[in-house]
Amino acid sequence: MGVYSFGSLNLDLVIQAPHLPQPGETLMGSQFQTLSGGKGANQAVAAARLGATTRLVGRVGSDDFGRQLLESVQGAGVDVAGVTVDDQMHTGLALITVATGGATPGENQIVLAAGSNGRVGQGEVDYLAHALGSDPGAHWLLVQLEVPLGSVVAAATVAKGRGATVILDPAPVPVAGGAALESLWPWVDILTPNEGEAQGLLGRSWQGPQEALAAAQALGDRTGIGTIIITRGSQGIVCVRGSQTWILDPFPVQTVDTTAAGDAFNGGLAVALGEGQPWDEALRWAMAAGALATTQRGAQDALPDRSAVERLLRG
Repeated sequence: MGVYSFGSLNLDLVIQAPHLPQPGETLMGSQFQTLSGGKGANQAVAAARLGATTRLVGRVGSDDFGRQLLESVQGAGVDVAGVTVDDQMHTGLALITVATGGATPGENQIVLAAGSNGRVGQGEVDYLAHALGSDPGAHWLLVQLEVPLGSVVAAATVAKGRGATVILDPAPVPVAGGAALESLWPWVDILTPNEGEAQGLLGRSWQGPQEALAAAQALGDRTGIGTIIITRGSQGIVCVRGSQTWILDPFPVQTVDTTAAGDAFNGGLAVALGEGQPWDEALRWAMAAGALATTQRGAQDALPDRSAVERLLRG
């Protein structure tokens, strides 16, 4: 079983603030960090730390930030042969503010500068096609929306043609909402938005687990995707898979920073399903990975290893 992540690598510039700023508000922060991130890289690292053979396909600039990111991902055991080094564009950056207090401690705001991520294209798709074609066994492809949509569609199409299961984390949601992603839906097997992203895709809001479950069913009907999972942060998850439905409560952890929780969930889900875990167990396994990622600051530094997930599951 192999996990492939096709997506972004970003250097995260993170500052702690007493609360998330309002428009026009200037805050005094308490700490600044430079951390490795990007949804593509995060999900690859998440899967590798949980025990999967993992390859990352993407692009960085030929700058110090790019070298730092490659070293970080390789250090986690991820194969980076599919990461292009681009000498014409800077490495992608993410500016992240994390609340240390207020009404939502641990919540964050993120602004991206795509840089080299915006140039991920046919070369990376060709690499993915070759790697999948020469790698026997079942495969799982993790994709997100921090690289050009056309490249994501091409990658998902290639993966499906080679029998891989495609998991889409639809972040960030396009301004046009779900209508912008109609060319991608046919190639996706599992859709994993958080609640805000799901609301952006459907163009409406809701409250409570039953309404969230109905929203997941509506997303499945609208997109034709067989499995819809809406992650709801401290409220757990809802999942619709054909006639099966789940409403699962969260693990009780002390949340510090939610930056990479969704990435940990997606990496954990691919690993669990790839190992043949039943769906109810795989969902809890992925939830445990996501929960643990919120207990430390940063993105890749916060992603748990397999033993931590197993300890949380044992209670």
